[in-house]
Amino acid sequence: MIRLVVGLGNPGKEYERTRHNAGFWLVEKYAQASGFVLRKDPKFKALVGKNAAGAWFLLPQSFMNLSGQPVQMLAGFFRIKPEEILVVHDELDFPPGVARVKQGGGIAGHNGLKDISQRLGSHDYWRLRLGVGKPPAGTEGGDYVLHKPSAEEKTAIDEAIGRSLHVLPEMLTGDIQAAIQKLHSSEPKPAPEKKEPPKKEIPVKEPEKQPEPQKSGGLLKSLFGKK
Repeated sequence: MIRLVVGLGNPGKEYERTRHNAGFWLVEKYAQASGFVLRKDPKFKALVGKNAAGAWFLLPQSFMNLSGQPVQMLAGFFRIKPEEILVVHDELDFPPGVARVKQGGGIAGHNGLKDISQRLGSHDYWRLRLGVGKPPAGTEGGDYVLHKPSAEEKTAIDEAIGRSLHVLPEMLTGDIQAAIQKLHSSEPKPAPEKKEPPKKEIPVKEPEKQPEPQKSGGLLKSLFGKK
């Protein structure tokens, strides 16, 4: 059973539409759809809400690299174990439109996950990874996630969030494996690459050989015959 859902992101208007705030986007949409409010709680340094079933939702307001402190405080206060926590975050290893769930594993340089793991002293929390795509060549990952996705990318991310929200109730009630199977099987398959038909080779005609001009002597012989 999941008792705490944490959306990762950075507070402030300048960050709210950036790739790094994908975790915020999901929790905000869930709260809106479920009819509860995320309120600022200075004690936890976060926006905090609770759904009708009693699960907590948290958006740290301490910036990404300090996300672990609000998680640690709320989890400690309500005695929530790491394996009862779901952290929603942006994932560079997946293209926009992909959403995957796993428990534990490497943090791949994600500062929010790094701080949470250190604060909880565990990697055993669950993770819902929302793909935002790899940065282009020559662009650092830290800079890439602090920029807005293109309109096409944002549409794909929103679709992945929608599929995730569809299975989230099952995760909250403890049927995590069923939720994972549904989410992963609903992932859109990449369009097959179009293969160009082989080009027909047009045979090149060899130039016709022209008869060699006869020498003047030969021409006279042909006209008058041999003497």
